[in-house]
Amino acid sequence: MTFWNFYFRFFPGTIKKEQVVEFLSVLVRQLPNRLLIIWDGLAAHRSKRVRDYVDSLEGHIQLEFLPAYAPELNPVEYAWGYLKGHKIANLYANTLDDVRRYATNRLNSTQRRPRLIWAFWKQAELAL
Repeated sequence: MTFWNFYFRFFPGTIKKEQVVEFLSVLVRQLPNRLLIIWDGLAAHRSKRVRDYVDSLEGHIQLEFLPAYAPELNPVEYAWGYLKGHKIANLYANTLDDVRRYATNRLNSTQRRPRLIWAFWKQAELAL
């Protein structure tokens, strides 16, 4: 999540180090400037494979980690909370793919609301 936008991908099942590297490689192509990524303590985020990939980029990505058990500092938690509470609340879907499509459409519409994204940062008290 940037201050004005956020980037996402859906993967089936649990997020593993391979999906994290895939996502980072897409970010690097989409966002040519240096990136500071602030992450929670997900094991996949801290894996050797992810660290090796980030190191191979020679400074293009810098990683920082949130303190353990501090979801209130993570603006992404507020984005997901908003999505679940306002955009896909009470969703009835037949398949996981239906959920993915619906959620993708709602996330895309939320991306067009930079003031809302900024509010997620302010709520996390990480806004500058």
